[in-house]
Amino acid sequence: MLFNSLVFLAFLGIYFLFWRYVKHHERARNLYIIVMSSIFYGWWNWWFLLLLYASGLTDFFAAWLMEIYPRHRKKLLILSIIMNLGILGFFKYSGFAMSNLAPLLEPFGISVPVPSFLLPLGISFYTFQSMSYTIDVYYGNCKPTKSVVHFFASLILFPQLVAGPILRAKDILPQLLPVPSTTETQRFDGLRLIAHGYFKKVVIADNLAPIVGTSFVPWNMPADSSFWWVLTIMFAFQIYCDFSGYTDIARGLAKWMGYEFQLNFNHPYSAASIRDFWSRWHISLSTWFRDYVYVPLGGSRKGTLRAHGNMWITMLLSGLWHGADWKFLIWGALHSAYLSFERVTGWPALLLGSSEQPRFLRLARRAIVTSLVLVQVLIAWVFFRAESTSQALWILKTMFSFSSAPHASLEPYLPFLFIGIAYEFYMCVCPEIERMVPQRWSNWIQPAGVAAILAACVFLRGPGNAFIYFQF
Repeated sequence: MLFNSLVFLAFLGIYFLFWRYVKHHERARNLYIIVMSSIFYGWWNWWFLLLLYASGLTDFFAAWLMEIYPRHRKKLLILSIIMNLGILGFFKYSGFAMSNLAPLLEPFGISVPVPSFLLPLGISFYTFQSMSYTIDVYYGNCKPTKSVVHFFASLILFPQLVAGPILRAKDILPQLLPVPSTTETQRFDGLRLIAHGYFKKVVIADNLAPIVGTSFVPWNMPADSSFWWVLTIMFAFQIYCDFSGYTDIARGLAKWMGYEFQLNFNHPYSAASIRDFWSRWHISLSTWFRDYVYVPLGGSRKGTLRAHGNMWITMLLSGLWHGADWKFLIWGALHSAYLSFERVTGWPALLLGSSEQPRFLRLARRAIVTSLVLVQVLIAWVFFRAESTSQALWILKTMFSFSSAPHASLEPYLPFLFIGIAYEFYMCVCPEIERMVPQRWSNWIQPAGVAAILAACVFLRGPGNAFIYFQF
């Protein structure tokens, strides 16, 4: 069930119609969340629910048994990890592994069938969320719940189920215990998040999607440097507005229910280093890999070389999380190289200079550093979006040939790119603007702004598309 569909709006109306009656009773409330969220997820394919339930039951009982049999905690944790990664690996990576193994075995006369499976929606998100529960229980960061209904309500809560943010059990489980209540401010903040989320998705991302999609078709690729620079910037805004739009809607719906989800995007294209970029982009995933991969490997506690190695392993796994393809590994490797270069040279801090310099000079230096970081991110995005590594290399070669002018086919889509850039710039400076506006004005300016954004969603919407991160 897509957020940007009429059937979802009908689902949402039904959900909140009965939510007001069931939310006062804990067990009824949690059962209602499970049933309605199962309908939401099962709308695509009911069979996929079996995988979600299998993953959840494994982790619930593993965590529960850790408390009863503390001597077997490590074995139970390993069982949980094997079960979760086994399901994820079978559906997401078995085809990739077999396709790369087949050419190696062919000279020996061994034929390896390459399996092809329909990837369950959101499997990477709910697998990581469920698995983090047993890891947190193992390390004593979370107490296991004794109610399977309570646990599944936290796992399957529908706003974040398919594309995040990836919730931690220690954050969401306590929220599900008391009767949820909302204030007028919380409800308006929820509406504003939902409006901005839909604006990012249907006005910016969906209007940029047609030109991005057709341009990566192998027989439709102009050898035009400016074309590919502009198109890569378009894809950067498409994927950002698509993904952050989903999480804004999810966070807004959670606020309407009386819950709080963590911030998942914080203006990543204004980052002043690649490290800063990863503290702003898909925050719930980057912190997941930091806490459950980088830190357990030793982090930066075991010397400089080991720290670089741990960081490379973490980023390569992050790339592989996004998809079973060499291009995603290269994308992760590029970001690893960027981060290593930053650690060795400290170039962003050197270019930014002292904080005591004049404000104009600080802003100019910051703009230069941000632009250089953005160029690095754009180069990596080429591998992320390209159909193959060879196509990505051809595109990069064309981009750095610096020849000719923008292709005419881009012109109809440029207004939506400018809207995206202007919108992101405004949202970056919005807090400062709001502080300067008198309170009596903001009381009507903010509702008028939300109304204008919702009107734009109706009249400027692009062709409906599924969210990009559904495939991950």
